[in-house]
Amino acid sequence: MKNILVVQPIHPRALALLDARADVAYRVVGEPGEDAIRLHLAEADAITLRDTPFPARLLEAAPRLKVVSRHGVGFDNVPVEACTARGIPVTVVGPVNAVAVAEQTMLLMLAAARGAVALDAATREGDFAARRRITGIELRGRTLLLVGYGRIGREVATRALAFGLRVQVFDPHLDAAPSAPIEQAPSLAEALPQADIVSLHVPLGPETRGLLGAREIAALPQGAIVVNASRGGLVDEDALLAAIRSGHLHGAGLDTFATEPLPASSPLLAERRIVLSPHSAALTEEALLGMGLATVRNALAGLDGTLDPALVVNPEVLVRT
Repeated sequence: MKNILVVQPIHPRALALLDARADVAYRVVGEPGEDAIRLHLAEADAITLRDTPFPARLLEAAPRLKVVSRHGVGFDNVPVEACTARGIPVTVVGPVNAVAVAEQTMLLMLAAARGAVALDAATREGDFAARRRITGIELRGRTLLLVGYGRIGREVATRALAFGLRVQVFDPHLDAAPSAPIEQAPSLAEALPQADIVSLHVPLGPETRGLLGAREIAALPQGAIVVNASRGGLVDEDALLAAIRSGHLHGAGLDTFATEPLPASSPLLAERRIVLSPHSAALTEEALLGMGLATVRNALAGLDGTLDPALVVNPEVLVRT
């Protein structure tokens, strides 16, 4: 019997895939801490993970582990290097949440451009005169810089073009130049001064942590907008807030934060030119189903030896003998 540890609940239709396997048993650990996870690791042949941290020290308690299957496309909560050293594949779900995140990106972009948070609050407070004080900007004709042009970035580009935006991309890992009318920026430093809006679509790692710091934010043109629906830690939040309060930036839209959940003491909460959402960009009904199914299929494929290398973060473990 193969045992799968499901860390945090996933879609019932995804669990049904496990129920259909007579050779598989599974256990769901609801809202776990490290100790709760450790209790069940000794017998785990596979683990599925949502956003719960899984530090490298837990691998020591999982001698049978053959695959870690992420319920998403980010993997900064997984000790990839330690898994690679053990020969354990780490998988992601692929494009199933790309549309959801792209649509949330556009929501954050539009809401920041039009001052939606401040207008909503004013309307609820009976302050209709806010319509004369709070002026939005139009997206049409402005330049959007996409930092990262993978599955999600491409979906954002399609929607941005429909709004009449000029779209530039910066992604040093592109195999080929994007198709017209998408433009490829030669470097981030050269692209930032032209970007009326910058939207981040890269994973969090040593190369990308603090990607938009005080210097990069200062390089943006007056009245620019910053959107981050990727990972917290990519943006220097203090520098972002200072740039908005000084009037250098028009606003921002943030779905992810350096510390999550966002602390009640965070000064970001008081700034109504920042649109906030609780790391929920991928959490539509459709995406949750798709991610759940993909997560379970990856876990089973890891046990069956049929993994798709395109969904493996550390594919070098697949060629080991």
